[in-house]
Amino acid sequence: MGRVDDTLTVATQGYGWLPNRFRRQPGDVFRTRLLGQPAVALRGPDAVRFFYDERHVRRHGAVPEPLRGTLFGKKAVHTLDGEPHRVRKAMFTALLMNGGFDGLVERTGEAWEAAVRTWAGRRVVLFDEIPPVLTRAVCAWSGIPLADSDVPAFAEDLVAMVDGFATPGPRHWKARLARGRRERWLADLVRQVRAGELRAPQGSVLAAVAEHRDSDGRMLDAETAAVEILNVIRPTVAVTWFVAFAGHALHRWPEHRDRLRADDPAFTEAFAQEVRRFYPFAPFVGGRAAVDLTYAGTAIPAGAMVLLDLYGQNHDARLWPDPYRFDPQRFVGRPIGPFDLVPQGGGDPRTGHRCPGEQITVALLRLLSVRLAQLDYQVPAQNLEIPLHRIPTRPVSGLVLAVAATVPVS
Repeated sequence: MGRVDDTLTVATQGYGWLPNRFRRQPGDVFRTRLLGQPAVALRGPDAVRFFYDERHVRRHGAVPEPLRGTLFGKKAVHTLDGEPHRVRKAMFTALLMNGGFDGLVERTGEAWEAAVRTWAGRRVVLFDEIPPVLTRAVCAWSGIPLADSDVPAFAEDLVAMVDGFATPGPRHWKARLARGRRERWLADLVRQVRAGELRAPQGSVLAAVAEHRDSDGRMLDAETAAVEILNVIRPTVAVTWFVAFAGHALHRWPEHRDRLRADDPAFTEAFAQEVRRFYPFAPFVGGRAAVDLTYAGTAIPAGAMVLLDLYGQNHDARLWPDPYRFDPQRFVGRPIGPFDLVPQGGGDPRTGHRCPGEQITVALLRLLSVRLAQLDYQVPAQNLEIPLHRIPTRPVSGLVLAVAATVPVS
């Protein structure tokens, strides 16, 4: 299948790899090789439906070890299929969907207010300041005991896990060390909860994971429980990337600031969704063909890698007119289906592999975009480039803000 191995092209083009390939050839599917293995790349809403059908594409054995060792963790829910996946996923959906996270949003607002009081009259790097805010909030909400003095180090480790998953070298090894350190700590907390030595608040993430039984009726071993706790906390802190992008958007298109300041629910929702569509987050997702398949006339042999283009779909003119224009208005009054806007994957988050924390991401992004718009600051000269070869990318400068000497707190 395909004679060209695109591994080096992915490393050099990053988010642009799949969109560039699709521009050079007709259709929504092509064959290639990646890491020396046959692969088929897909794009479009129909491809999303196809990809998230477990009869077609499986995740078990498909998540590369570098991702398991840094981003997801070993034996995580992301690596499961079928009934084991549905049972484990039900735990996450109960915790993360249908408004059960209101307390997290409230705690994040409180943590933001405490942080901005320390920014008055200073220059701060937004990308560096948001992780401690989110770490403090999500740990308090999750029932994880964390002293104030330990927040910065934990926040740094959580950012490292996300920042190093897609690159070799120092960032990758920093991510591995951070994951190992935090998995050991959280596994010990789970053991303490089970031994009655530590009280986990009822209904908290810590309690739910410590008590969870998988499809085989057994509790998770402490190490896997630690992995799944991190799979709540880490994605929450990854909202940092979107908040930095929101700040970038407010600087480039300041006409949106007044509408955000007013905290109109319809516009704040639209702004958050447009940030998620416009800016690069996950470039693509992958799995393996469960059986011999055919998609759009292209044969896909069992075991081949199947890649779904996320960044390209979010910039497809067939779905988003003038896709490289930042326009929150495109989402005002527009219902979002499970197969069109896919910054964190597609499909049904309750049953499939789509992130169940997407509602949390949008809620936190809405909150922090409004708070940022209400903050009095200037943006000094700096490098605001967002390099597409870097995965995950972010503004080069991290977005430096010169905050006013007096900071009003709501």
